[in-house]
Amino acid sequence: MLITIDHADGTPLFEQIAAAVRSGIADGSIRSGERMPTARELCASLDVNRNTVLHAYQRLRDEGLIELRRGRGATVTAQAEQLSRLSAAVGRLVSEARELGISAETLSRLVKESYI
Repeated sequence: MLITIDHADGTPLFEQIAAAVRSGIADGSIRSGERMPTARELCASLDVNRNTVLHAYQRLRDEGLIELRRGRGATVTAQAEQLSRLSAAVGRLVSEARELGISAETLSRLVKESYI
């Protein structure tokens, strides 16, 4: 699993870490049941504070994407697979909207109206 961050980017580091994990889940490179690197391992490889990694992991836990267990680390939940499927469906929807010449704003409005 490859997680990268940009220290020069203005986005908070914990959010970059969480976004990288979300992206990996969405594209299928991180799968349900997979064990995440420990906070210690990840902070060493990314050269960030351990609390930064823990903050990212807590955010992902709150979103239901990972499960945190003391002594066992972080594991990707089954919901992650659902996110991957949904991401693929959204990709197909966006492709079709582009082919039809529909703007992102119109597509967003249609999705919001359908969700209600």
